Amino acid sequence: MDNLEICRMSVLQMADAVKTKRLSPVEIVDAVLHRIEQLNPEVNAYCTLVAENARRQAKEAEAAVMREEALGPLHGVPISIKDLIFTKGIRTTGGSKIYQDFVPQQDAIAVERLKAAGAIVIGKTNTSEFGWVGITDNPLFGATRNPWNLGLTPGGSSGGAAASVALCMGSLAIGNDAAGSIRIPSSFCGVFGFKPSFGRVPQYGGFPGWETLACTGPITRTVEDAALAMEVIAGRDDRDRFSLPDTELHCLPFLGVDLKGLKIAWSKDLGHAIVDPQVLKITEAAVKTFASLGCSVEVASPEVGNPENAYLIVGAVRLATVLQNKMEEWADQITPALARVVERNKNRSAIEYFKAYFEQLEYWDGIRPFFERYDLLLTPTVAVPPFELGIYGPREIAGSKVSPLGWMPFTHPFNITGQPAASIPCRWTDDGLPVGLQIVGRRFDDITVLRAAAAFEQASPWADRLPPLGQKD
Repeated sequence: MDNLEICRMSVLQMADAVKTKRLSPVEIVDAVLHRIEQLNPEVNAYCTLVAENARRQAKEAEAAVMREEALGPLHGVPISIKDLIFTKGIRTTGGSKIYQDFVPQQDAIAVERLKAAGAIVIGKTNTSEFGWVGITDNPLFGATRNPWNLGLTPGGSSGGAAASVALCMGSLAIGNDAAGSIRIPSSFCGVFGFKPSFGRVPQYGGFPGWETLACTGPITRTVEDAALAMEVIAGRDDRDRFSLPDTELHCLPFLGVDLKGLKIAWSKDLGHAIVDPQVLKITEAAVKTFASLGCSVEVASPEVGNPENAYLIVGAVRLATVLQNKMEEWADQITPALARVVERNKNRSAIEYFKAYFEQLEYWDGIRPFFERYDLLLTPTVAVPPFELGIYGPREIAGSKVSPLGWMPFTHPFNITGQPAASIPCRWTDDGLPVGLQIVGRRFDDITVLRAAAAFEQASPWADRLPPLGQKD
């Protein structure tokens, strides 16, 4: 088996090959590291590699196989971790020069669990500075490029994670999502991304600022791989007081269950968004697949308005609170636009903050009745196809001016509500750029979102389509 064949294997295939001794962890890790060496200079998906440590762990994993020890579900599988998530003994910078030499003394809870399941961390993937914006660029490591067109952004802030998976530089990447940071790059890179219910995966072990909005989750090429990852990383841990009380999540047995009888709403705009015509055409076509799978699909939007302003105030004040004491020393080395956000919001009043916070609570009160009528909501993941590097997002779509988050209107609302949401690749534009469809589930109903994504994947597979760059051996 050549390197490309190994790297194109799914997580489940790699784990099975290790358990059945068809491949050793050393062969798999070496193949993935070789591919990173080949392709990463062109896309800048990985910002830190721990190749020698990964090879050492692979040898230990191989020895455990030969001793016929009990093996975890991810034994010998190489994975990556976003550079916002703490990794013990591995540099974790948050994409900021402030933390360019920071090495955590503990793993995030999700990383602990992945390691306990046998996974081998091979490196950290690039992010925007502190994950504050939906692209992937920072003063420390620079921009990550879209694997389908190197002049475009992969989205963000988990753009390094999504780009690495699209190019088979690892079959499982762990990212986090406070406004769409898993779903946006998954859409832009043509891979599967899953934001679980808030609290499903404990958040302890990372940079502060997004505690009531962020979720840790997987980016993969197949739904099955993401479901396996969720079985490993989900579950209560009292270090995160928001973590959900159930201790186990069984996803894999439900992926083959049919969707007949599900009531699905399709909203092209959530009642207010402006969407690129090509994105709309592609996602509308994808929605028809769910009708063919036995679902009842209706055109409907929750009538709750646009929560963008409330989201921006809450997020900006949190960032300003975390960073304001760093500004005197580091202001000229922080992303300039981020420094401006801190300056504008560091003295915002408590009344303004809590007014925005109460608006977020009201948004949930509006969304909740909608999901009493529907099991799932479908929307485009992003309102536009991938756009050029060097900007934070288009300010005009289909000839109309849009707000700062107008290009990503479908993702941040469901960080406010804490609902599970996934981005699935549906089709590609005429220019060969991927477009994602978002699936949003009822609160805590992560399994139905994964079921729906898996059924769509079976009806319209995407995993075998690689970017031209990714076809190198």
